[in-house]
Amino acid sequence: MTRTISQAELRNGSAGVMDALEAGEDFVITRNGRPVGELRPIATRHNVTSAELKKRLARFAGTANAADERAEIDAAFGEDRLDD
Repeated sequence: MTRTISQAELRNGSAGVMDALEAGEDFVITRNGRPVGELRPIATRHNVTSAELKKRLARFAGTANAADERAEIDAAFGEDRLDD
């Protein structure tokens, strides 16, 4: 849920805002009652080993090459093409 806070609340309570950001909260910052910006946590990145990546992508290895993939698509949807 997004919390709305004023510029003064951000300035005076920045440590609490940072803690809330780390906990996943979003903020809309206002100045004189008007929204002027958003604060949201940065999406975390996960380092993946090459072995894990190969494991995750293995499910896409159903066809050997582009020609086989095209034949599979044509078999499923027909050969109605605009251009080749």
